[in-house]
Amino acid sequence: MAGHRIVQPCKRYVSVFLLFSAALNTVYAVTHYSVPEEMEEGSVIANLASDLGLNTNSLSKRKMRLDVIANKKYLDVNKETGELYIVERLDRESLCPTKTATSCFLKMDATIENPIRMFNIELEIMDINDNAPNFRRDTMDLDISESTPVGERFSLNNAVDPDVGSNTVKTYHLSESEHFNIEIQTGRDGAKFADLILKKALDREQQAVHNLILTAVDGGVPARSGTANIIVRVLDTNDNAPKFNKDTYKIDIMENSPIGSLVVKLNATDFDEGTNSEITYSYSLYTSEKTQGTFSLNANNGEITVKEMINYEDFRIYDMEVIATDKGANSLSSQCKLTILVTDMNDNHPEMSIKSFLSPIKENVAIDTVIAVVSVSDKDSGENGIVNIHIANQLPFALRESSDNYFELVVSQPLDREKVPEYDITFTVTDRGSPPLSDNETMTLELLDVNDNVPQFPQSFYTIPVMENNAPGALLSSLTAFDPDLHENQYLVYFIIEKEIVNTSMSMLFSINPENGNLYALKTFDYEIEKEFLFHIEARDSGVPPLSSNVTVHIIIVDQNDNPPVIVSPWRAHGSVVEEKIPRSTDKGSLVSKVIAIDTDSVQNSRITYQFLQVTDATLFSLDQYNGEIRTMRMFSYRDPRHQRLVVIAKDNGNPALSATVTIKLSTVETAVKAYSDMTEVPLEYDIFSDLNLYLVIGLGSVSFLLLITILVTCVLKCQKPMPSKAAPPSRNSVISERNSTIADSTLVSNDAYWYSLFLAETRKGKLVVRQPVPKAGSRYIVSSLPRSTGLTETSDSAASTLQYPK
Repeated sequence: MAGHRIVQPCKRYVSVFLLFSAALNTVYAVTHYSVPEEMEEGSVIANLASDLGLNTNSLSKRKMRLDVIANKKYLDVNKETGELYIVERLDRESLCPTKTATSCFLKMDATIENPIRMFNIELEIMDINDNAPNFRRDTMDLDISESTPVGERFSLNNAVDPDVGSNTVKTYHLSESEHFNIEIQTGRDGAKFADLILKKALDREQQAVHNLILTAVDGGVPARSGTANIIVRVLDTNDNAPKFNKDTYKIDIMENSPIGSLVVKLNATDFDEGTNSEITYSYSLYTSEKTQGTFSLNANNGEITVKEMINYEDFRIYDMEVIATDKGANSLSSQCKLTILVTDMNDNHPEMSIKSFLSPIKENVAIDTVIAVVSVSDKDSGENGIVNIHIANQLPFALRESSDNYFELVVSQPLDREKVPEYDITFTVTDRGSPPLSDNETMTLELLDVNDNVPQFPQSFYTIPVMENNAPGALLSSLTAFDPDLHENQYLVYFIIEKEIVNTSMSMLFSINPENGNLYALKTFDYEIEKEFLFHIEARDSGVPPLSSNVTVHIIIVDQNDNPPVIVSPWRAHGSVVEEKIPRSTDKGSLVSKVIAIDTDSVQNSRITYQFLQVTDATLFSLDQYNGEIRTMRMFSYRDPRHQRLVVIAKDNGNPALSATVTIKLSTVETAVKAYSDMTEVPLEYDIFSDLNLYLVIGLGSVSFLLLITILVTCVLKCQKPMPSKAAPPSRNSVISERNSTIADSTLVSNDAYWYSLFLAETRKGKLVVRQPVPKAGSRYIVSSLPRSTGLTETSDSAASTLQYPK
């Protein structure tokens, strides 16, 4: 049994033609299929089991298999469906590399067992246009003589295309050219090739190289193409004669010209190349022997030089004719004529003599001062004997004629030694001969320095940061000035211009090295006392008279975090514990106490935050980290201890941070202490501070810059008339410490430092200062000063000052 099937790329199955044959009771089946190359792997060719009349259910049992060709398995059978499918890509050009056969077959056997049967399968692989034409050489080089006749033919390499039939090379195209075209030929095997035809004569001198592109196109759909470069080099022929730059030359030459000196160099050009462009020079028969004996002609480069001495009185004009001949096979030549005119020579050089020369001179010499006297002469006569003298134009000097052939050198512009310390003055004398002769002589003029430059600092203003707590004698900066003068006019001395600050001279605070300008600090600075200094430094040279300049110096003291916070409320003796009493009925959110600390460092280092270091019950009290208020977080219960211990730490914002702590012992009582919330003055019992003197010394030292304000506020408080106090009923939610130094308010004033300075000033007088907010008055506070003997129930006789703070 035999069959034939064609499989198209877009159709899975097509008609099947089967041929059957039988012999000797053995059945051999030959099945033919046709498929295009490059089908995707897994593509189904046909149902082999159906074409062979086999039961698909028995394929697996009968172990149906296909041959492996050249270690590759191109096809396989699905044993469940009986379909023949592609396992590996089919490339017709690889399977059938020769193009002589028009058809490409892949033959294999299919074998089954039980019983054993073999089927012959022929798979015809049809060509598709999957290959582009390709030239064996990407570049073809052709050498063509420029004398080649039109119509000459040149063979080109043909392109090959592994495809067959209409998919192979069909035609060729040549890029546009006015000198060439192509003619397409067909070989016996049907291959296409092209010949290059010369259609216009070549001229190497116009275009030496022609670059062409040959394109091969196949007949596939869509068509594919390949290209190759054709480089045509035009070979030279001797078709150009040498040519001189000029047909006639007229040359002047001086008598007594030295032997071997160049008269002229002739130049002839030949547009050919190689030996066709190599030129030799020679005299023609029209050149006299006298001329040939006087001038020598170099045959290789065309140079004409003096061969014998030339005398104007013997011979004034020489005529000659020179021939240029190339070295081509059929040599070509051209000629030119030369006329050489001998000119009388200016034989004598001008002379000069420097009669006087003044050097050195001061740089501040006056204009028109005579520096030198010069005389000139020339032994020639006529124009050759007239002499001119000059110096360089850029010099600050001028020449003026004093008498016949005598000249004076004078100063024409101001001199500056700092710009030019000396001048090399060249006197040049030139006669009017043709060509002119000249001579020169150089003299050096030195300038002496005068003190005409003031010292100069690189900057007019210096800002120098100095960290406080500096070591005495520390170098702060180097203030160096520059003076371009010389010697003693250049030697500088540095001074601090005296200036007093609070009865203190600058020389007590700073020192400057008079020789090098190094600035030193003579003391240790404290930012809290001195923040900046402004003074002047003078640099003075040693000239006569001396010159000086000064510069402004701004010293800025940079703060260090060298002052720890000081807790001013609640006040306690050094190292003691603050004891407070509060009623157990205190509501949630009530103010228990308020910690106030101050720091005399700068703003950045003096920012203070508060936090609990220790607390008996963390659920009972809260601490505001910014204003130090301690409030209840809940009401007291019967389980809470009667005594609560709170340790509060106040930290500043320095690096490293400094801190201070205060210990508050709270005791709860069953009854509330009387409070006065609506009074303008609140009298409190005051007891004597145990260590007040030491505390005042430390406090006053840290806030010394506020003393003036403190004195003014103290005067206002003393002069105001006291006003009677009005008692108010006790409030359950007001918590006032029995500790007399505690400030009983619920809102801190905007300026704690001001409040603290007022507090210190009044306590020195034996009084207690209390702030109390005025109801419905915004940021207004009542400040009261009470005698020490005032009790809780007494009314103060001291005046209350109302302070208004901006919002």
